[in-house]
Amino acid sequence: MPRAVRTVLHALSYGGIEVDASRKLADIKKMDPMRIFYKTLDAEVYNGDYKVPIRLFFPTEEAMENGAASGKKPPVILFFHGGGWVTESVENYQRVCARMAQSTGQIVASVEYRLAPEYRFPVGLMDCYAAAKVFYTNRFLLNTDPDRITIMGDSAGGNLAAAVCMMARDRGEFYPKKQILIYPALNNCYTEKSPFESVKTNGTGYLLTAEKMEDYLKLYESCPEDRRNPYFAPILEKDLRNMPDTLILTAEFDPLRDEGEAFGERLKAAGNRVEVHRIAGAFHGYFALGIKFLHVQESFAYVNRFLETEEQEEGKYHEERICTVEKT
Repeated sequence: MPRAVRTVLHALSYGGIEVDASRKLADIKKMDPMRIFYKTLDAEVYNGDYKVPIRLFFPTEEAMENGAASGKKPPVILFFHGGGWVTESVENYQRVCARMAQSTGQIVASVEYRLAPEYRFPVGLMDCYAAAKVFYTNRFLLNTDPDRITIMGDSAGGNLAAAVCMMARDRGEFYPKKQILIYPALNNCYTEKSPFESVKTNGTGYLLTAEKMEDYLKLYESCPEDRRNPYFAPILEKDLRNMPDTLILTAEFDPLRDEGEAFGERLKAAGNRVEVHRIAGAFHGYFALGIKFLHVQESFAYVNRFLETEEQEEGKYHEERICTVEKT
């Protein structure tokens, strides 16, 4: 890596989290001149008495017109944004989700879960779970097919995606078939006690620092005991059988790299179908960059191949079922 680049990275990789300042910095992303061209629709689902906002991003005008039409069951990505459970929002992720819809050809449903420290674990998680339950049980304004829904998240959103899938399996209320985790935050420790080498080698100087991750965890937890809860830190889950088909993308220069890859290996060892790809030369947060960035293009190549493969497998399964019925 060029020395000049490394110098800039070190200057930007300051430690510690100040919530208000971090949120104001994140809000700069709301100033987006392209947003008038996004095809969106706002809706809500209930988590108890609380209304969880959801914004739908449509890949085309036709998809928007047909999205809620009777008989139509479009593929949907249910997306949970990153931001350490503390910052970011559906508004800030407008361009990311619009690009995701256009690049995948699927409707993206971005969930505005409540943030810490005002709403600590498990409030945000339960907002996400409530949204997923509505989609998978076809009680949303879209006519959804549970086999054509993918749960996806980046960073803290990847944590929430993995936890929602685990909770769904444990409760048996619905059964996600696919999940995509982008540089997910899955562990409960980012101090020198962390067992993952990337926390040590990439924990300073690469934008996201280990110190920041510890601060995020402290803001997210309701009490120290939360850190032992697999829904808080999914990599702690001992039984990873019967989890969805999974795609995990990690970034080379990211303190979260090794835990994401280790989680993939554990999922695979438990008998699940898993793909893990490390994006060479990438930093944490790269997925929010423009589509012209090679790391983003590489990621969407993996995402689209994964989604297309899953669609083909599902179609093959339905054809086999039809043949079996005809023979009997």
